[in-house]
Amino acid sequence: MAIKFSTYRKSDIDKNLDKIQIHPLDVMVTGVTGAGKSTTLNAFFQKTVAKVGDGVDPETMELDSYMLNDLFRVWDTPGLGDGVDIDLIHKKKMIDLLYKTYTVNDMDYGFIDMVLIIIEGINRDMGTTYTLLNEVIVPNIQNDRIFVLINQADVAMKGRHWNYFSNTPDLQLLNFLDEQAYSIQKRVREATGISIMKPVYYSAEYGWNVQKVLDFIIDNMPTERRLLMK
Repeated sequence: MAIKFSTYRKSDIDKNLDKIQIHPLDVMVTGVTGAGKSTTLNAFFQKTVAKVGDGVDPETMELDSYMLNDLFRVWDTPGLGDGVDIDLIHKKKMIDLLYKTYTVNDMDYGFIDMVLIIIEGINRDMGTTYTLLNEVIVPNIQNDRIFVLINQADVAMKGRHWNYFSNTPDLQLLNFLDEQAYSIQKRVREATGISIMKPVYYSAEYGWNVQKVLDFIIDNMPTERRLLMK
């Protein structure tokens, strides 16, 4: 029987949120154009909620939010890599979202609790991803709230070693994806100076390993409200 993600581990999310007294968990999803942000959201919701662009033409140009349930809200953001002028506009929108606040007992806290950076499996545009991290994400949210995901596992080896009948990778592709995850973890540290957890790889297109992505998010939920970066 298929797992329904809208109720998946809901009690764990609720328990964690109760500890820090926030509702809902707000998660920002970002990445370069074509990495599969909107497809990832559709995989979470198990239906089409976010319109997907064709090829590398972006569909998301604004900030859109979607409630997976009453405890979990995700924010779809415009991708970078569409040109200098457009990227500047998109960077400002994301930074503004990271500085959106709410107030409790006269203290301001950051509205966004976690950031997911989605990288495409074939790693075509890591330079733009590093720009996104260095100029938008790292200066504006704590490092332990930044997580990297590797989408499009099905085409990581240009479609080879992916079983299109079972929609799963074979052992060779699994080993390749594992090596790639460690490599990206190291490359992000070298390019940005921050240490991230080993990325989770998945295929939003085929729904493979999406449950692991949700586990990754839930297992690493923050343990306190987010203070704004000075």
